[in-house]
Amino acid sequence: MDERSLDLPYLREFFAADRFARQAGITIDAVREDCVECSMPVTPEHLNAGGAVQGGAVYTLADMAFAVHANLDWAYGAPIGITVSTSCAISFLKSSQGARLYAQTACVSRGRNMSVYRVTIYDDLGVCIAEMVGNGYTTPQASR
Repeated sequence: MDERSLDLPYLREFFAADRFARQAGITIDAVREDCVECSMPVTPEHLNAGGAVQGGAVYTLADMAFAVHANLDWAYGAPIGITVSTSCAISFLKSSQGARLYAQTACVSRGRNMSVYRVTIYDDLGVCIAEMVGNGYTTPQASR
């Protein structure tokens, strides 16, 4: 990957096509080859009937961070296909009391077609609220 992997404006524009994540308010905050950081404000739309952050909102943030990290090469036009999630396991550890959620990724393993990423979700109070491990499959080269 070349220095463009750090081109945050380009990546934000490229991944803006993920309309669901955009509607959830997710932003890409930092990108390095070894880590992607995304965040999302906690708004009334993110709360469940009990007033806590809905698990689906937490998962959406984790999934978007996974997608950005797993597809950095593809975003820059590398001759590979898109990486899609094949499975994931998310553990909800605590309920957030914060106003913003953050996701940090780490690549555990990446092969030619299979990959594994760990995503940690924490809030602006520093509380780790969830951990996700996502498995990805890189499809044959796809046209855009």
